[in-house]
Amino acid sequence: MTWTAPAPPALTDGPTTGDDRPMLEAMLEWHRWTLPNICAGLSDEQLATRPIASSNLSLLGLLRHMAKVERIWFRKRVAQQDVEHLHDFDARNDTDFNVIDASDAERAYDELVQEQRAAASSVADLPFDLEIETHHGAMSLRMVHLHMIQEYARHNGHADLLREAIDGTTGR
Repeated sequence: MTWTAPAPPALTDGPTTGDDRPMLEAMLEWHRWTLPNICAGLSDEQLATRPIASSNLSLLGLLRHMAKVERIWFRKRVAQQDVEHLHDFDARNDTDFNVIDASDAERAYDELVQEQRAAASSVADLPFDLEIETHHGAMSLRMVHLHMIQEYARHNGHADLLREAIDGTTGR
């Protein structure tokens, strides 16, 4: 049986003035919402499709990748939770993009949504000025939010192009 990606629940706009934390959290939430929204209505086979011949990108790969990145940055690095990496992270070979199976689409979609919730919850009570050490040096939780907004913005742009190539849909 074919699975079809559901539309995420409607999202309300966040603040556009005031303290930076509520604005950055709302912007990240909008980007978190955007990727599943771009995927909404597509079948598992369509999500696994790589419609651009010169690229290994698929919408399913993007769902898997963003779940991995959410877990790494928020749960593992910032909150220091002892959770396993996703998608063979230690191999550093883009398993999240390269090992695609349409029958994994529903699980991957649900995993992203769950990981987004767990990531947000894991840092909700931590100060925005909290610093972690990364391979680039110290980084605040504020900067992790900015980094994740950038990560989603980049990949949501990819997702827009993939969706258009799959069925012509734009503006999701």
